[in-house]
Order: sequence, then structure tokens, then C-alpha cells
Amino acid sequence: MQHYAGRMDGEPTPDVTEWRPFTLPNFFSFGRLLCVPWFLYLLFAQDNRYGAALLLGALGATDWVDGWYARRFNQVSEFGKLLDPTADRLMLLAAVIGMWIDGSVPAWFAALTLLREGLVSLAALGLGALGVHHFDVTWWGKTGTFLLMFAYPLLLGAAGASSGAWVYEVLGWICGIPGLAISWYAAWGYVPLARTALADARSSSG
Repeated sequence: MQHYAGRMDGEPTPDVTEWRPFTLPNFFSFGRLLCVPWFLYLLFAQDNRYGAALLLGALGATDWVDGWYARRFNQVSEFGKLLDPTADRLMLLAAVIGMWIDGSVPAWFAALTLLREGLVSLAALGLGALGVHHFDVTWWGKTGTFLLMFAYPLLLGAAGASSGAWVYEVLGWICGIPGLAISWYAAWGYVPLARTALADARSSSG
């Protein structure tokens, strides 16, 4: 749906900046997507757990940087609201599945992470089919993903480090346990928001 802003002569004008795909934060998000195959290549083809962990940690840091930059310099866009969580989810799924197969993360931790992501993704698809085409990620959801995106590289670093592995492991669980708990809490918090969004969509279509 196209949105309009007022003009000096009283006529509405199209808000051409709202979608804005060509912004620096969106460039970072797209770059994270392109780096997913590189991560898998390092982990499996090169058997370089430590290198894969460094790459994954750097990608997680860019998620925070592009979010801060978008808010600080007024580059928040509707396209970015779709691209950023999509890039986060695909990157997290690649990390979780890859590390589960690799054996560098406990199966229960990976399974709970994947179950949560699967439920949220199915709910999003269901809402889209019912007419809800936009749904903002909450602060709790972003925080849970942020913590997990540091927990997994730290645990992978512990599996691939030649020394000091216990430090990576402790830090990984310090981020991982709260991150997993927060992500599940956020998923539950989406339920009333989804009901409201669905009611609004039905009202608009009606």
C-alpha cells in the first residue's frame, strides 16, 4: 500500500522514501546473506571451526551496527524491516544446523532453537496467508536473536580453539541460555500482537 505525505499546496504526495531498498543498513543485511555459504564452506569444506566462528561473530556484530546506523541516521525502511530479520533468521538457521551436524553444539540446544524459529516462521506464513503482510519484530525478539548470534560462534570457537576453549564455552553459555529463554519469551509475546494485526487486516479488507 502506498503512503502519502502532505504538500505545501494541500495535495498528497507519494512518500517515495518509505520502501528505500538502497540504504547502507540494507547493504549490510544483504552482505550477511551472501556470507552464509562462506560460513558453511569454512565449517565443512575447510574444517576450520575457528575461522567459521570468527566469521559468524563478525556477521552478528554487523546486525547491531546496521540497526544502530539505520535509527541514528534515519535510514529505517520498510524493505529493511523485511530484509533484516530474514537475513538474521537464515544466518542463524545455517549456524544452528551446521553446528548440530558438526557436533560442536549440544543437540538439545540446537533443537530448541530450531523449534522456536520454525514455529515463528510458520506463524508468519499463516498470518501472511490471512492478509497480515507486515509485522514488526519486537525488541525482545531482536535481543534474543542477538544473544544467540554471539552464543553460537562462541560455542563453535570453543570447539575449534587450540587453547582457552573453556573461556569461549563459558561466554557462549552466558549468552546462549538467556538468549534462548528470551527468544521463546518473545515468541509467546507475538501472540497478542498477531491477534491485533489480524483484526486490523480483516477490518481493512472489510
